[in-house]
Amino acid sequence: MRKLIGALAFLLLVTSPALAQKKGGGGDSAQSKVKVYDFSGDTIEGDLIKPDGTDLNARDFAKHSSLIRIRTNFIPEIIKSAEDL
Repeated sequence: MRKLIGALAFLLLVTSPALAQKKGGGGDSAQSKVKVYDFSGDTIEGDLIKPDGTDLNARDFAKHSSLIRIRTNFIPEIIKSAEDL
């Protein structure tokens, strides 16, 4: 008895969407027609908006001093290291 009630409930749930469809292929006849819009009588007037001619440049990189420092005591250190040999 439970299987029969379960089978009937299942069929009711499965067939309910099929019953909701309209006859005649499921498509509405108003939606299947081709609609044509004619805008030939409309005149569109307006102005073209452009920039005022100002150029915007990208920001330049910041100017920093060089990270390379020239050592003034380099030659005396080379001579000193050569004397240790």
